[in-house]
Amino acid sequence: MSTNPREGRWLVTGAAGMLGQDVMAVLKRAGIEAVGLRRADLDITDPAAVRAAVEGVDVVVNCAAWTDVDGAETAEDAATAVNGTGVRVLAEACAAAHVRLLHVSTDYVLPGDASQPYAEDAETGPVNAYGRSKLVGERAVTELLPQDGYVVRTAWLYGEHGPNFVATMLKLAAQRDTLDVVDDQHGQPTWSYALARQLVELGRAALKGWAMGGIYHGTASGRTTWMGLARETYRLSGLDPERIRPTTSEAFVRPAARPAFSVLAHDRWDEAGVAPLADWREQLAEALATPGYTALARQARDGRAG
Repeated sequence: MSTNPREGRWLVTGAAGMLGQDVMAVLKRAGIEAVGLRRADLDITDPAAVRAAVEGVDVVVNCAAWTDVDGAETAEDAATAVNGTGVRVLAEACAAAHVRLLHVSTDYVLPGDASQPYAEDAETGPVNAYGRSKLVGERAVTELLPQDGYVVRTAWLYGEHGPNFVATMLKLAAQRDTLDVVDDQHGQPTWSYALARQLVELGRAALKGWAMGGIYHGTASGRTTWMGLARETYRLSGLDPERIRPTTSEAFVRPAARPAFSVLAHDRWDEAGVAPLADWREQLAEALATPGYTALARQARDGRAG
């Protein structure tokens, strides 16, 4: 554990999720004292439980969330209870205890109709219930913690510890000769471990008084489409990228609308003294070299389902 009081004591909610596990791993590697609470350990909609959890903590990283985008269309109240009301409960407790809150949000709070990267202060306009629920949480943090609240929007997240697009593409490679993948949605594939490192750096900067509260964009640099991500995944994994064929969003109708353009700008990181994330290709190459993805790629090359 850290013996440096400037590192503080950290709490990670949603610690069993893909990002939460990575945040805990980064904190452990950095020698920072941290407690990770899973959904079963802490209901973030319970004010008394949340107040008790943040007692004696310096930084909270909120990775707890309703993440079923399509499911939120028919259960918006339930999604908002976690992504909105629960975040407000966290923000209230952090404000009362003078604790810094790093809250993970999403590109889905934006309308997705731009042609240039969205700035951190761009006008919001969610196109689905999930985005609306997350916007409620964002507003709670910025309202209740104008100085000590940090909203970090991410997008197209993938990692070793949960279901995600990159893993799915590799698993399907063992089962199908070709795959049709959407080529008209643009975004920034972001490795969850890289985001976890950035969140920890932001928390450290906040503790030192270097980083101002507000909205930050925690996505990879560059941009691509889902098809571009799938092809690069195959190429880096020793598979034929031409097995991925382009298609349109209309061919894959989902219950929840998806924004067509989810490219975010990263200007605020300079103000905080924290580096923006690397290009998505660089992140993907690093991620695919990890044991979990290496095993999936080997199974895909051998033609075996993972």
